[in-house]
Amino acid sequence: MADITQFMANATLHLHRHDLPDGLDLGPVVAVDTETMGLDPRRDRLCLVQMSAGDGQAHMVQIVPPELGGRGADCPNLKRLMADPGVVKLMHFARFDVGMLQHALGIRVAPVKCTKIAAKLVRTFTDRHGLKDLCRELLGVDLSKQQQTSDWGAAELSSEQLAYAASDVLHLHALWARLEALLKREGRLELAEECFAFLPARGRLDVLGWDAPDIFAH
Repeated sequence: MADITQFMANATLHLHRHDLPDGLDLGPVVAVDTETMGLDPRRDRLCLVQMSAGDGQAHMVQIVPPELGGRGADCPNLKRLMADPGVVKLMHFARFDVGMLQHALGIRVAPVKCTKIAAKLVRTFTDRHGLKDLCRELLGVDLSKQQQTSDWGAAELSSEQLAYAASDVLHLHALWARLEALLKREGRLELAEECFAFLPARGRLDVLGWDAPDIFAH
């Protein structure tokens, strides 16, 4: 089992305030995750968006609201990437991240792939579909979740917070490769793709209040 600290020693982290730098190319498939002040996109603000091209580097954009001297949703490069129909956004539990990004940035995030949905479609022998569980069981990597509930709205993020945030995207390409192979083996890749295509609408429904009660529930 590889400890995350060993992996992070070989990773490169880039923190950008307000927006991605001009001209940055993260390739056709970019791993994406978010850190927020809470779990309700209508109430809790987006604080950090972390991305990786699967090359051992993580680019993180800190979203600072105008009240704290920042630019808020004025991040044209990040918006362009998240809305680019030619770039797949690879996420874990994409339903939340898509809803948060769409609400905070005022864009439609697509196309999307979700490793959690993929895991639920092929790993029906277990109910353990969290990123930590999947990385440990499929990749042999032990992620730390110590900073999961820290204050992501702080003006200055700690090195521990940044390492945690980066770890959530640095493994997604490898994880998707394993899960995609399982989806193909079990004949469920087409079904997964149909689920992924619905995620932008699912995120919008959540933000509009149709998460509770869920209109797809009985």
